[in-house]
Amino acid sequence: MLNPQADPDQPIVYQIKIGGHLSSQWTEWFEGLSITREADGVTLLAGPVVDQAALYGLLKKVRDLGMPLVSVVQVKFDETHR
Repeated sequence: MLNPQADPDQPIVYQIKIGGHLSSQWTEWFEGLSITREADGVTLLAGPVVDQAALYGLLKKVRDLGMPLVSVVQVKFDETHR
């Protein structure tokens, strides 16, 4: 278990960075994750992911786009919703 003190009823929040820019029209396809285009040419997808299977599904979508995966980071809920 990655974080034994996490509330099992709360989804885990992830930040997924991909090379290149996506427009906000992709939000629904990425299951409601927020999409932020960063100045360095990277797109940040961020939001709650219910489980590992859902995370895997999101990563498959990144692969299907043919865009390079830069990073995947698990963050605390309050780090993404300030």
